[in-house]
Amino acid sequence: MTDSSALDPEDRKIVTLARSARARNGVPEGAAVRDETGRTYVAGTVGLDSLRLSALRTAVAMAVASGAKSLEAAAVVTDADGVSAEDLAAVRDLGGPGTPVLLAGPDGVVRLTVSAG
Repeated sequence: MTDSSALDPEDRKIVTLARSARARNGVPEGAAVRDETGRTYVAGTVGLDSLRLSALRTAVAMAVASGAKSLEAAAVVTDADGVSAEDLAAVRDLGGPGTPVLLAGPDGVVRLTVSAG
């Protein structure tokens, strides 16, 4: 477990945004990513009959659609114990293998930081 107060303020911000998206929308996951210019993109799980996307893949897609060229970091708030291979692949595609992905519980406490690689 990572002491959330020890996080870089910008990383703490994306965890807070991800947590807020999850709570506000009543979805299983909330996610946020920060691009190379410091812009953030926040999303929740998409669960339509015709389209299913995790919160993290949705946030990455929003960044790409907005013209982001790279990612500095990503955060996902979920009850899950890990980050799926598909989510890591999406982050890696835009941010590269070294992009950190912060995994936090619904309480906002970061439980794990993994590399997208």
